[in-house]
Amino acid sequence: MTDTDFPVVIFHNPACGTSRNVVAIAQAAGYAPTVIEYLKAGWTHDQLLDLAREAGVTLRDLMRDKGTPATELGLLAPEATDEQILNAMVEHPILVNRPIVVTPKGVALCRPSERVFPLLDKVPDSFTKEDGEVVSSERRI
Repeated sequence: MTDTDFPVVIFHNPACGTSRNVVAIAQAAGYAPTVIEYLKAGWTHDQLLDLAREAGVTLRDLMRDKGTPATELGLLAPEATDEQILNAMVEHPILVNRPIVVTPKGVALCRPSERVFPLLDKVPDSFTKEDGEVVSSERRI
């Protein structure tokens, strides 16, 4: 099976350890994932709506508050609408949590990084995260 038969796309922030671990897990499994640095590439409204729908989560679920302007923009308030959250995510890509992984098996926000295992057709027997934690393919979330 080639990468084109089973494409792995990772919306990635290289400053994030979890995101780096997911890229490394995919590579350890033998994939050459398409890595999209979304802080550089940005997002579109349709792209975010599609990813949220395919992952079965809300836009609020995809929103990151730590290290972002979410509080200052009023996005953590219960009355913040999906439209406000979506517009803010497009304007401030850092508001989107990471990594988001897309494969033929589905779409998921892979936090913790082990959430990538069910999305892959093949997985490494075990993997050591940057922090030294060892996870095995049996430990699936």
